Amino acid sequence: MADLQIHTFSVYPMMNGYFPLERNGRSFAVVTLTRTALPPTVAAGLSGSRVGVAAAAGLAAAMGVGRFVFTPLLPIMTASAGISAGEGALIATGNYAGYLVGAVLLTRMPHLSRRATFIAWSLVLIASEAAMAMSAQVLWQTGLRFTAGIASAAIFIACAATVAHHRREGASMGVAFAGVGFGIAITGVFTLVAGNWLSWQGLWVGSAVLTALLLAPAWLLDIRNESDNHLSSDQTLLETSRADRDPNVRRAWRLLLSAYFAEGLGYIIVGTFLVAAVAAHDGGNSSTGALLWAVVGVAAVPATMIWHAVARRFGTGRALVAALIVQCVGIAAPALSESTAAALIAAIAFGATFMAIVMLAVDAGKQLPIPRSAAALTSVFAVGQMLGPLVVAPVIKDSYATAFAIAAGIVAVSAVLATAATRSMRSVFGRSPASGGRVHT
Repeated sequence: MADLQIHTFSVYPMMNGYFPLERNGRSFAVVTLTRTALPPTVAAGLSGSRVGVAAAAGLAAAMGVGRFVFTPLLPIMTASAGISAGEGALIATGNYAGYLVGAVLLTRMPHLSRRATFIAWSLVLIASEAAMAMSAQVLWQTGLRFTAGIASAAIFIACAATVAHHRREGASMGVAFAGVGFGIAITGVFTLVAGNWLSWQGLWVGSAVLTALLLAPAWLLDIRNESDNHLSSDQTLLETSRADRDPNVRRAWRLLLSAYFAEGLGYIIVGTFLVAAVAAHDGGNSSTGALLWAVVGVAAVPATMIWHAVARRFGTGRALVAALIVQCVGIAAPALSESTAAALIAAIAFGATFMAIVMLAVDAGKQLPIPRSAAALTSVFAVGQMLGPLVVAPVIKDSYATAFAIAAGIVAVSAVLATAATRSMRSVFGRSPASGGRVHT
């Protein structure tokens, strides 16, 4: 039987990915659906809200543990394996470089994001963490963290795209992104509890086991890629055409990319060195730092859903700017004081904003007629976070406070750029991006 063709004309929010055709000042969408394009609710292992929950488990494994477990383990490795702060920055940079490679790879070849490759990348991530226990040699560790970065990016993009594909069935991006905070909280608690009993090698093996357990629900997902969420290649051509001829679109897009790059550059300095700074101030005791890292995770769990509500009320652009300002103030606290209270402020502000900023920036990008905007944003963000540890490496040996001051300044620049991007988006739409900029989950 031939595919059923359905043509509808209706006013529709631009952020959902439909290209609006202007007619007498009103936006109309031409939607062509085929039976094969409809969301698979029977063939897939999971559907509806369960997709968001399973994706949250995948993001907890890939991001919360796979990417960020190095943060609470760094002071332990410094004390037990002789890893210096500069060497830690190099190892962390290897992970962020791998994340960049993974993001670019999936941008260029989105067809690689399928169920079989998803499982393969999951196994690579688990193996790379377990292999960290084999040697403390910096080149070995950097190479393994590079591999883990590629796998983390592939898993992140696959989970995010799959949730987006199932949004109409009730899958929530806010729930999915909350998984990152859950994973971070687990790594903090795990390090706090097991750090007194296990060697640094045992902690890495334990991290691999945690990753495997968290990934198990995600293996039930019907993995999709970002191109699956576009209606047609014709729509992509229309979006590209409008982006090319509309200077307001180009300006808004460049400003958003710049703001997101600066956020990647600034936030990762805190994400890498906050625990190490607390441990150094506390005489090398890693317990306080591990507890603080758990606080980051706990603050991050509800953050995406809270900021989602803020965006629905005030607009995606304004919510993004507000989140960046909150993060900047939090980062500035340990730059001004080495007290535990200042570190706690930084932990709460960092946890409450970093994944929400990812969600808000990606949603803002989807409001613009830019093909595969999420992949492009992920790529520039990855470049920023790869460079972050290297930017502060020359000063971090002498002062973590100086590194945090640099990070706060960079995030402040990101907030300014995001403000300009929001104003440009108003010029594109003739209104606030989120009055048309509601964040749908």
